[in-house]
Amino acid sequence: MLAIGGVAFQQLPREREIGSYCTSLNGRTISQRHNAYLSLLRLKGDIIPPGSLFSFNERVGSFSRDEGYRKAPVSYNGQLISDWGGGVCQTSTTLYNAVLLAGMKIIERHRHRFAPSYITPGRDAAVAFSNIDLRFVNPYDFPVRIEGDLVGDDLRLSIVASHDLPVRPQVVARIDQVSAPQEFDLGAQHGRARVRNTGKIGCHVTVLRFTGGREELISTDTYPPMARVVQYR
Repeated sequence: MLAIGGVAFQQLPREREIGSYCTSLNGRTISQRHNAYLSLLRLKGDIIPPGSLFSFNERVGSFSRDEGYRKAPVSYNGQLISDWGGGVCQTSTTLYNAVLLAGMKIIERHRHRFAPSYITPGRDAAVAFSNIDLRFVNPYDFPVRIEGDLVGDDLRLSIVASHDLPVRPQVVARIDQVSAPQEFDLGAQHGRARVRNTGKIGCHVTVLRFTGGREELISTDTYPPMARVVQYR
């Protein structure tokens, strides 16, 4: 209780970030940026009560034109195609890393088929309405709130609360068994070259979370290499 000029005021608890993460939208298309930011706005301000389950798909809703989303490039079996909501997975991935660092209990998380370029392998979280979701539980006895913003190319999401954590978790991705991509040339190699697919390494990765002296296995993932394809015309 704080008294000012003889009038008593109730002091509200000071909020602080208990976990936050940022990914870059540099190189993403205008439509991908639009979809990532729109889904961020659907998350912003959501309060998760103590012990409650959060579902990304339930909160954000369908990634359709009716909901304001645009068609944008998405990866489908290694090929980029245009589909509604392309770019939303960057928002779910950014949120996933924020909640990992905030000590949330992960209930459901899916990797992409191939490792995306905007995050360390093993730390991505793919979503697709309505059957591929990101879900987690608030394990604390106090509510938490999702906040976020887009500043320049930086997409940032945070978990805030009126209580701090006694120990801040650390997340480590251990990458091994790296596989180089194959290279394929299409057409006679004397015309103009066009890179149809840049290719990606494959790898096996283990993600661990350390909280004080406690070690927690978060996930183990194996990403296949994506072939590099060059077409000559």
